[in-house]
Amino acid sequence: MTNRVSKRTFLVPGLLAVALTAASCSSPPPPKPDQTAGTDVYVTAYTWQDNTPKGSPIISHPILHKTAGGRGTYEDPVTIAVGHSLETGKDVLDYEPGTRIYLPDVRRYFIVEDTCGDGPTPEDGPCHSGAEEHGSASIWLDMWIGGQNESDRFARRCTLKVTGVRKAVFNPPDNFVVAPGDGVIHDGQCDSGYGNELVTK
Repeated sequence: MTNRVSKRTFLVPGLLAVALTAASCSSPPPPKPDQTAGTDVYVTAYTWQDNTPKGSPIISHPILHKTAGGRGTYEDPVTIAVGHSLETGKDVLDYEPGTRIYLPDVRRYFIVEDTCGDGPTPEDGPCHSGAEEHGSASIWLDMWIGGQNESDRFARRCTLKVTGVRKAVFNPPDNFVVAPGDGVIHDGQCDSGYGNELVTK
């Protein structure tokens, strides 16, 4: 298992990159999401350029992929990172590795295969806590968007574009519309902005 050991810089729209550090106290894990309809979540993104270690697709809890990736279909969902805790001495993820999540704003399926929040007390920081500081969400997800063949500037712009409070469906059915192309960044574009409507095939 690979644990991240350095801070990740999260980009918040309208602001410069903000390095989030551990809070002064621990918070409870996020609530269980609605299993049948969209749930408000705070979404950020990470790329080849700002993963830990930088310039790699290494993930902490591989399920379908050995490294971060995926097309975004139900059968081949994209890697997504969730908060985790080391309070018990074991690495406990907020959502079980292998959990599928559908994000309509990028029209892709994701799968929990990674964690965000570094250091000895990841439960004190993102993504385990802090979602409520950015709007109506109480859950924070960090999706892999790739970008290894793009410039750092392009990847950062895409990160900003997808960051915000969005709808998500946890343990979704397999009949939601999936956008063409492999992953959020593909063929020189940042494929997002479809909105929160859940469209079925």
